[in-house]
Amino acid sequence: MATESYFCSMETDTLTLKHIISDSLKKSMTYAEYRTLVINLVEENSNTGIEKTEALAEYTQLNDRRMRRWDKTAKVAEDARTTIENFDRKVTWIVISESWCGDAAHIMPIINKAAELNDNIDYKVVLRDENEALMDQFLTNGGKAIPKLIMLDSETKEVLNTFGPRPTVATNLVQDYKAEHGMLTPEFKEDLQRWYNKDKGQSTIEDLVKLLDQ
Repeated sequence: MATESYFCSMETDTLTLKHIISDSLKKSMTYAEYRTLVINLVEENSNTGIEKTEALAEYTQLNDRRMRRWDKTAKVAEDARTTIENFDRKVTWIVISESWCGDAAHIMPIINKAAELNDNIDYKVVLRDENEALMDQFLTNGGKAIPKLIMLDSETKEVLNTFGPRPTVATNLVQDYKAEHGMLTPEFKEDLQRWYNKDKGQSTIEDLVKLLDQ
């Protein structure tokens, strides 16, 4: 599976990484709790994260509408559903996010649709700015890009794989555009939002199935 991810810092030993993960899990919430948090932030005209601005609050409001739509409309294709339902290893999906992240608003509800199909998948959400030590282990090209999904063995807390901050198809679109233009323009970002709407979460589902197959 193509990925933007740098798996984790090789300078961190296994025991230290497990301690960081365990600490973050203590501060984690369910997806339902995260949705409630975002809804409350919308009412307060606020956002998660250290920085509180009007712009980030507005992104949070927009993302709440996006997540509400995907929560209602996202579907898992039958072949992917079968693969997910038959997965027989207990894993934890920790997703690092913040309320203002546009990619997260399109992706997190899709992750939830997949996780709901199998009790072996425990879906947890942590906030990036409150879990800096964890985020630092799973950088993307040196940056703290979100959302980032970390798949763990639920028993041993061993890191099995990662996904994010975008599905493979979107990652390729971003990389190709950067290679040609040197940066992501506002016009491209609008095009990317239209791509998410057209894709309807299917590229994310495909990547999650590959995550479980590996």
